[in-house]
Amino acid sequence: MMRAIQVREFGGPEVLTLEEVPEPVAGPGEVVVEMAAADVIYLDTLLRAGWGGEFFPRGLPHVPGHGGAGRVAAVGEGVDAGWVGRRVVARTSTGYAEKIVAAVEDVIEIPDALGFGEAAAMTHDGVTALMLARDGRIAEGEWVLVTAAAGGAGSLLVQLARDAGARVVAAARGERKLALARELGAEAVVDYSLEGWQRRVREATGGAGADLVFDGVGGDLGRAAFEAVATGGRFVTYGTAGGTFTEIDPQTAERRRVRVHNALAAGPPDRADVREVLTRALALAAQGRIRPAIGATYPLERARDAHLALAERTTVGKSLLLV
Repeated sequence: MMRAIQVREFGGPEVLTLEEVPEPVAGPGEVVVEMAAADVIYLDTLLRAGWGGEFFPRGLPHVPGHGGAGRVAAVGEGVDAGWVGRRVVARTSTGYAEKIVAAVEDVIEIPDALGFGEAAAMTHDGVTALMLARDGRIAEGEWVLVTAAAGGAGSLLVQLARDAGARVVAAARGERKLALARELGAEAVVDYSLEGWQRRVREATGGAGADLVFDGVGGDLGRAAFEAVATGGRFVTYGTAGGTFTEIDPQTAERRRVRVHNALAAGPPDRADVREVLTRALALAAQGRIRPAIGATYPLERARDAHLALAERTTVGKSLLLV
């Protein structure tokens, strides 16, 4: 038996309960990973509440999460036994447990320069940030607005834009989050809890607006962020605050010659692409070119506290469960 978080009914953070469950067994093409750190992303809080079943079907009961980092403890039929003992990251449809099963195709060895926590923090946000940066085509010298700039993916986007030679405006809520964005390389910061914040973005960019906007929030804040895009700019949206996407009127976008890209519209990314991008994200982190801003860690039994902090927007940086 092992310890794992279970969701037996959809609801608030209180539905996350620690239980004893049978240990997983690796099937053909699979490995068992003994977890050191489980990735915690905002999507986990939405799925726990029952949102998104058409995109991410979850039965009851289930162990929440989407993977993390640990050490391979066992392999299934057809898998090289040399995997046993290796430090790996694994992307799965579970994670909040002492052990998980993952397909060997979804497991990547961790570079020696990274610890388990840093690697776990890159499991999803690293992939998201690098794919968004690729979609946005960041160019040297242009202004880039990053909203939710103190979140897991947003904090990495700030660094990727800076690394590409862009000038970054970071938008977040509260001085603690804005201070992190400055530390990571933002040239200007804006508190988007203040009315008219999008006008301040335009002022920071010299009046024209941002050439590229990464909308990591969605909903009303996402629509406000669209107002800060320069004529002829690009708007890349991936946020789902409260389960609401940013919807931009196509005629408005066409009139302003803004290219709008919804990163979630095409569904989950291709498995091989994810593997390639995650490998690169881990390499960039190992080289020190980007670093995950791990702001909160919790023991496994406090998963509900991690979810509560994310829902209340009090987390600065990345959240992890330490197993």
